[in-house]
Amino acid sequence: MRPLKEEEREDFNLVRTAALTLLGLIIGFSFAMAVSRYDQRKNLEEAEANAIGTEYVRADILPAEHATKLRELLKRYLDQRVAFYLARDRAQLGQINAETAKLQAELWSIVVNAVMSRQTAVEALVVAGMNDVLNSQGYTQAAWWNRIPVSAWALMGLIAISCNLLFGYGERRGSALALVLPFIVSIAFFLIADIDSPRAGVIRVAPQNLLALSQTMTPN
Repeated sequence: MRPLKEEEREDFNLVRTAALTLLGLIIGFSFAMAVSRYDQRKNLEEAEANAIGTEYVRADILPAEHATKLRELLKRYLDQRVAFYLARDRAQLGQINAETAKLQAELWSIVVNAVMSRQTAVEALVVAGMNDVLNSQGYTQAAWWNRIPVSAWALMGLIAISCNLLFGYGERRGSALALVLPFIVSIAFFLIADIDSPRAGVIRVAPQNLLALSQTMTPN
């Protein structure tokens, strides 16, 4: 509608460069946020496997009857935790969370009943280990909820659209080069969204430590 005048091009290039620099910084910060959240989810998966494995070993402290029951429940609990990481369907996830909460109550009940008769420092290790098992699940759930806010995505999209409009407006004539910037920005947004989506996309946290632990936990 209004072609860019040559005497305005120098000022326009300055504004466009500043806008593109701002867009690059925002994409970089968003990518760093997504990667840090991804690393946190990986670390918490490892911590959760360690907590379950430690409590499985500490079951030897309890009387034989309680120890056997505790190991059986921990094995079932571990299967639910693996299913949590692999699930993509919301309905299935709801069932997994319900079963997980039920198993947590049973696990805590087993430990409390087992140590009530002998409240010693050794039995306290089992209670502390079970507390770590339950807390690790809560930390994991919180990390999976912790994602880049929708408002931040909206602002990034608005800035990206503005930069693309500036880039296209600065072209002296129609050119296929005007499609390069939208394509590159779209790839960057896709990468950030993929890393920031724990239950969808290509880049996901695999429960490698939990699966490895499951292979070593054999029922007695």
